[in-house]
Amino acid sequence: MIFRRAAVREFASTAAGIFVALFFILVTVILVRLLSQAAGGRLPADAVLALIGFSTLNHLPVVLALSVFIAILMSITRSYRDSEMVVWFSSGLSLTAWLRPVLQFTLPIVALVAVLSLVLSPWAQGKALEYRKRLETRDEVSRVAPGAFRESSGAQRVFFVEAVDRDSGLVRNVFINQVQDGKQSLTVAAEGRVETASSGDRFVVLNRGYRYEGEPGSAEFRVTQFERYDVRIEPKEIGVIEMTPRTQTTLQLMLLTTEANRGELAWRFGIPLATLLLALLAVPLAFVNPRAGRANNLIFAVLAFSIYFNLLGVSQAWIAKGKVDLLVGAGAVHGAMLLLLVGLFAWRMLPDLRRVFR
Repeated sequence: MIFRRAAVREFASTAAGIFVALFFILVTVILVRLLSQAAGGRLPADAVLALIGFSTLNHLPVVLALSVFIAILMSITRSYRDSEMVVWFSSGLSLTAWLRPVLQFTLPIVALVAVLSLVLSPWAQGKALEYRKRLETRDEVSRVAPGAFRESSGAQRVFFVEAVDRDSGLVRNVFINQVQDGKQSLTVAAEGRVETASSGDRFVVLNRGYRYEGEPGSAEFRVTQFERYDVRIEPKEIGVIEMTPRTQTTLQLMLLTTEANRGELAWRFGIPLATLLLALLAVPLAFVNPRAGRANNLIFAVLAFSIYFNLLGVSQAWIAKGKVDLLVGAGAVHGAMLLLLVGLFAWRMLPDLRRVFR
């Protein structure tokens, strides 16, 4: 009883540290990717924080699975390095006695991974898709940022404002370049703002400026000076959000059993099962010779984790394309990992088996 509590406590503390490190790495990678999109004008800066939350929630199941796997591996490896396993085996206990504390620690996390994979992850992907769709339908004025050129969604207008007064809502030194029906118009104004009429229509109001109109390459153009120039902002409708297997709920996937839906089901149910098998696999993989390198088993473990999840992705793609059946594709990957688990336990527990192979 004391041993199990101590083992679970060590698993939990190690997993917490590993999860925090992996979580910050995940957030940093997502942040860099989104900031590059925002810097290129493909994403508004005020949308970065929300999309970070949705993307992080989507990747949490894999991060938790890796954290549990490495935590159990490192904890048992420490017992080998400190010669605690020598005392353990001398007392007549086998390697399988570690299974109970490992399961006691892993099963609640497997349940959490199942909730994330089956419920929260598709919800986050659906919300992220909906949020990006709303961003695409924002009017051109909402996309304008001070000190940067912004192109409209139809590539017909280019906006530039030098400064924005957040208190009054005024923008200073406005530049608008528009090409329509083969003619180019250039509008500059000292200031501008957005007004909403009583009918609900929105207008861009420019004050004290000039408008130049003409054909590119021609010397004929018209110059208009204005004190006030109103431009109506055409409202945009939110298009139909395309539902993909990744954004549908698990219940919808089970009711509509298409090939793509079966592939997504194999992935969602495979993550919690992979978390459990990897946690058990860490027990025989944790063996380390104190006189040998300490990082060999960790490198092999990370390699096994990568291969396992890559095979899950390959099986998902094959099931979605109809190349293999759901049970065959998913069962082959998890069955191979189960055979490897049994084989490693037999290798560590049966000295005669090792002598035969030698």
